[in-house]
Amino acid sequence: MTHRRKLLTTHADTRECKLNHKGPGQMVDSNLGYSSCAMMNCCGLLTLQKEPVPLKSIEVELEVRDHVATVVSTLNYENKEDKPLEAVFVFPLPGDAAVCHFSAQVGQTQIVAEVKEKQKAREEYDDALSSGQQAFLLEESDESPDIFSLRVGSLPPGESASIRLEYVTELAVQADDGLRFCLPAVLNPRYQPQGSEGAGVQVTSAPASLVPYSLCFSARVSSPRPISKVESNCSLEPLQYLNTDQTQATVKLAAGHKFDRDVELLIYYKDAHQPTAVVEAGQASAEPGSLMGDPVVMVSLYPEFPQSVMSSMASSGEFVFLLDRSGSMSNTRISSAKDTLLLLLKSLPMGCYFNIYSFGSSYEHIFSKSVEYSQKTMEEALKKVEEMEADLGGTEILEPLKHIYSQPCIQNQPRQLFVFTDGEVGNTKEVIDLVKKNSGSHRCFSFGIGEGASSALINGMAKEGGGHAQFITGTDRMQPKVMQSLRFALQPAVVDISVTWDLPKEVSVTVLSPPITALFQGQRSLIYAQLTGQSSEAAEGCVTLKYSLAGHPSENQLHFSLRPAEDTGVWLVGWRGGAEWFQVQCHL
Repeated sequence: MTHRRKLLTTHADTRECKLNHKGPGQMVDSNLGYSSCAMMNCCGLLTLQKEPVPLKSIEVELEVRDHVATVVSTLNYENKEDKPLEAVFVFPLPGDAAVCHFSAQVGQTQIVAEVKEKQKAREEYDDALSSGQQAFLLEESDESPDIFSLRVGSLPPGESASIRLEYVTELAVQADDGLRFCLPAVLNPRYQPQGSEGAGVQVTSAPASLVPYSLCFSARVSSPRPISKVESNCSLEPLQYLNTDQTQATVKLAAGHKFDRDVELLIYYKDAHQPTAVVEAGQASAEPGSLMGDPVVMVSLYPEFPQSVMSSMASSGEFVFLLDRSGSMSNTRISSAKDTLLLLLKSLPMGCYFNIYSFGSSYEHIFSKSVEYSQKTMEEALKKVEEMEADLGGTEILEPLKHIYSQPCIQNQPRQLFVFTDGEVGNTKEVIDLVKKNSGSHRCFSFGIGEGASSALINGMAKEGGGHAQFITGTDRMQPKVMQSLRFALQPAVVDISVTWDLPKEVSVTVLSPPITALFQGQRSLIYAQLTGQSSEAAEGCVTLKYSLAGHPSENQLHFSLRPAEDTGVWLVGWRGGAEWFQVQCHL
């Protein structure tokens, strides 16, 4: 997916929200005049002199509709100084999130956002500041699209401000079929290798003892399927069902929660593998035929491969493991990564090949080249892994990756790369681009270790490498995640993937999401598409997913109603997949 840039700027005279946006852009710039990302040394609201501005409270409202989450965060803070402050707020978002609304209440002034091209937004921000107006500028790091910074301009002494940010994101399916939502509480330090692009972008986390504000978090969940349960790593109040068929429910964090760690929510539906299609109506105020004026459909498919093929799954392959041993992996993280790797090592099929690399400022390997997996080589590797510590310095992941890719592949042993890291790098884009460049020779399975692991890096490597991403934040769910990734790696690569549509002759379809490049048994695949034209309320459509697995052609098919459902937030995520210029107007 091609990423373009966008910036969001507002000023006090704005009375409506216009999103002028070219494609699935990023709110990006790490090298602007104020070096906003480079100067950060903690998460939160900071002055240009790196002094923290107290944040009073955070309120988060989560709306989950099937597989899509809409997150509304309200940040309340105050300038307690006796002079105006130009401040920057740094906060984490999912790497694939689409920001759809931003507003701020500064004293009696209501501010609503406009998304514009980078240079124009930058000029308007400077003009507003020079004329004494409050101005806001939202940016996303060039190298790490899960780091956003917000320059709130001039905040008068004693003045309070309330920022409201809304974004939409897909929820990843876990090994136990739960949908995972994570609200990151910290930005881990991002190590920036010397000489890499975007040098100087460094952000570090605030210790729990320095988080004086509280978090109020509530979630509302709805789905065509009944909701079986909602779990969390934090204390929750009891789940409250809103209807008798249990397709709608609410849940809240228990009172008194401090935002000192990630909030992870796991949502479970009954009949989770049932394919679904949700059609969302276009906006009545938008022009028919435009992206915003036409209906959009989100199709969720769970490919089920023929049993005859799955029973003869490959027991061959070259398994290359890359373990992060940088200083940020110390204590529980290195233990968790080693436990994950040890479990994988003990589960490999006899006769395959493997090798283990570890890295920090430099890199090491256990064997000079991949060796055949046997009792002897396994025991040798297990012993050396158990002795590993987080003692190799910085996070220089590019060089070991380049070395691995330079090694010749073994005939009839498909290469599977497993990466274990907290993702604390500042050159995320370079790493992902390297994986993508070599995607034809391997599949990449990534594991994000610990809270705050970079979703942009972990998900990006797996996506571009045709593999699968997992996040390991504790030991309770580690084993099923590890074994799922191993099953996926042993599955033959799916090729010749295509999607075809059968619709009434008066309806045409434009696919918005990127082409599907990887399929795994029972793992969800999402397709977004724009539907143009008129159809009767009773009209139906059909989407067919065709592919070839181990030489066997297969297909999965879903029939669905073209009648639009209620607003679901689907269009925003689909729009990131490939929409061109569009404009949204949202009046106060």
